[in-house]
Amino acid sequence: MIDVLRFPVIGRVLKHKRGRLALQIPLTALALLLVYDGLTGTQVASQNLATIGAWVHYRGLIVLALLLAGNLFCMGCPFTLPRTLARRLSIRGRRFPKILRGKWISIGTLFALFFVYEWLDLWASPALTAWLIIAYFVASFALEAAFTESAFCKYVCPLGAFNFVYSTISPTQIGVKNPTVCRDCVGKECVNGSYSAQPIVLLDTIPIATGAMQHTHDQNGVLGCGTLLFAPQIQTNMDCTFCLDCVRACPHDNASLFVRAPGAELIRTDAARESAWAKRYDVALLVIGLAFMGLINAFGMVPPVYAVMESLADGLGLRASGWTDTAMAGLALLLIFGVGAVIAPVGLAFAASFAARALTNTAKRDSLRVALSSFAPAFVPIGMGLWAAHYGYHFLVGFWSIVPAFQAFLLDHRVRFLGEPNYALGGAPNVELIGALQTVALLGGFIGSLWVAQRIALRLYKRKAMLGLLPWAFVLLAMMLVGLWLFSQPMEMRGTVFS
Repeated sequence: MIDVLRFPVIGRVLKHKRGRLALQIPLTALALLLVYDGLTGTQVASQNLATIGAWVHYRGLIVLALLLAGNLFCMGCPFTLPRTLARRLSIRGRRFPKILRGKWISIGTLFALFFVYEWLDLWASPALTAWLIIAYFVASFALEAAFTESAFCKYVCPLGAFNFVYSTISPTQIGVKNPTVCRDCVGKECVNGSYSAQPIVLLDTIPIATGAMQHTHDQNGVLGCGTLLFAPQIQTNMDCTFCLDCVRACPHDNASLFVRAPGAELIRTDAARESAWAKRYDVALLVIGLAFMGLINAFGMVPPVYAVMESLADGLGLRASGWTDTAMAGLALLLIFGVGAVIAPVGLAFAASFAARALTNTAKRDSLRVALSSFAPAFVPIGMGLWAAHYGYHFLVGFWSIVPAFQAFLLDHRVRFLGEPNYALGGAPNVELIGALQTVALLGGFIGSLWVAQRIALRLYKRKAMLGLLPWAFVLLAMMLVGLWLFSQPMEMRGTVFS
């Protein structure tokens, strides 16, 4: 395996005790800049750093990072910069309530974020975008201070949930060089950390080492894994924030960041997947639901959505009842999102599971939960294809929009060295080329999903794999066709001068 941390410069920076700050400090400064401009600058979306930075550039860059390198944005997350202070406050705290330790809250916050984004037009409101960033800082710090684990990252944060799901196809993953070292390690610092209010001396005796190994836990120690992952047992990027605290805390230099085949964990053997993709409804429905949210989020930006909203308002008698436009839009969008992002994925997933069990005569062997969760990884590639096509569109259309917005910000503060804002920078976008790239992303995601589903069907159903694959292939095909139709529609160029 290729050890990323053995690279001369990158490895030295990332392994340094303050290495994460190299990413966190600039991203925190950027977040504060967005907040400041969002609250004090012009409220024209195409001219404000908050809306352009958050809704155009951040979303496009996050897809590129996940595909090319891994969960870099969680690694450099500005919202967890105060983590050290918060963790010192929670050092004697308790774990997140057991009943809430799942992905249900993440599913809810994802749904809420996408719904509110459409309903309140967050993309068009720098002030609301700024307050959303502030809310992230407050929620992250509060949960870090209240609980001994990083509950916000693991159970609550919608951005983190998105990153966790799609980092499963990333080409990097935390692992260990020698599992034997971890087996005989006394302190298990990768998960427990090496921080202690009072100095503690630990003595490891590892057979493959040169003998006894002594190390100390004290106030200069490093925090362990915030999401409580034990390095030698990591089989997936799910729940891994790439903070590298496990690497820095390990006294034996045994944990590291390795290169792997992209998407390798999606097709692991059954035994490995049992620990990596625990057969749980919350994890499965998060993965499947997020792919469908990619469709419904894109639907909210094409002309047909307005016709559907008008029909719902009239059909339900909301206009005749005197509802305000905001209230009518909210209820109509709630119904659209409820059907498209909740009812459709849940209904189709259960229907496909039931059909696959019936066609392969495995109803007595496999429960619906097992059948459904087994095929959940197949929705990762098509989901990434949908989000890449959507976010990539806005990113490419508005790529240069950050320049005039920054010029305008400087002029507001009497700094003129970049000149007057040039809102025509870059000219009109090449919509045909962007459309072709969207099609490639969607078709690539569909092919990847079909391949993963086929591998899963072979493992589960052996000679009846084709029969077991059919229901899932139908769902994936339907998603691809809907996606192709959506991206053939004129999409709103939000947050740019072309809005």
